[in-house]
Amino acid sequence: MAEEKPGLLYLVPTFANPTGRTLSAARRAEIAEIAAENSLWVVEDDPYGELRYRGSAVAPLASISDRTVYLGSFSKIGAPGMRLGWLRAPADLLRTLVVVKQAADLHTSTVDQAAAASYLAHTDLDAHIARLCVEYGARRDAMVAALPSAVPDGTTWSDPDGGMFVWLRLPGDVDSAVLLQKALKHDVAFVPGAPFFATTPDHATFRMSFTSNTPEEIREGMARLAEVLR
Repeated sequence: MAEEKPGLLYLVPTFANPTGRTLSAARRAEIAEIAAENSLWVVEDDPYGELRYRGSAVAPLASISDRTVYLGSFSKIGAPGMRLGWLRAPADLLRTLVVVKQAADLHTSTVDQAAAASYLAHTDLDAHIARLCVEYGARRDAMVAALPSAVPDGTTWSDPDGGMFVWLRLPGDVDSAVLLQKALKHDVAFVPGAPFFATTPDHATFRMSFTSNTPEEIREGMARLAEVLR
């Protein structure tokens, strides 16, 4: 901190993309303390936080730090094609952010905003999210349960409590981008991990998403993936 003197820290602390990991309450408190001591702004991006399938929610950083800008999204709990979100920030900073937003794109699509407003006026959003969590949780369970028989010995993977992703690392000197080309021939896909690294990439890593397919489809997809990886 003393050497680089950063002015901003961007985090996805809950069910992060791509790893699915969540920062503990203790770690969040440490970050809030560091931000206060160093006049550092924290951008807390939380598109996945409401998609929890087990365990107790961890309070957002924004609840313990007044130097946090909190971002939420409708695309993960509503309609992916409606690129709508929201922002919470201290009043003084919020006024500046409004001007920056207007300079960037004038305003968010009014049609999308009107559609979302109508949906929210006639829908119990909490009940909808609860249904999503039941369905997505079953899909997560199907993927994680299928992994031991689908991947080679020595593979490690995340076991997320929520979100949309499982993060894997294959043993040995392999390139998941090369394996992807083979997987596509079996009509199954994943995202190679290298582009997610800010510095030296680990080519043996990759990300899988479990939210778009049924448990039955996931089990079939994992069986096809096994033909590629084993």
